[in-house]
Amino acid sequence: MSFQEDQPIFQQLAHQLENGILSGAYSEGSQVPSITEYSVLYKINPATALKGINLLVDAGLLYKKRGIGMFVAKGAQEQLRRQRRESFYRDFIDKAIKEAKNLGLTESELTEMMKRGFENAN
Repeated sequence: MSFQEDQPIFQQLAHQLENGILSGAYSEGSQVPSITEYSVLYKINPATALKGINLLVDAGLLYKKRGIGMFVAKGAQEQLRRQRRESFYRDFIDKAIKEAKNLGLTESELTEMMKRGFENAN
């Protein structure tokens, strides 16, 4: 993983872990890499890795088993899916609809454009 300059590293680490949960790479109840493993793997400060992990603990996506490590919480994948869908709507769909209205597109014209996009997507 190469880190981008436009976002703090701990947030990028948390996002990567979220993606792993969504994809099923980290299933519910499975253990995620330790703070030490992340800090060594990505050559980052352990405090930075901890901060990223704690974002997911605070969100209820991970939980700690004392002396053992961090694990994916039950329902984490569905929770993330709901959050990401809402974010997708807010960040993309809502803006696309507003722009479509500004351009005078009808609902059916916008729907056709979306269908065309799905057909042309790889």
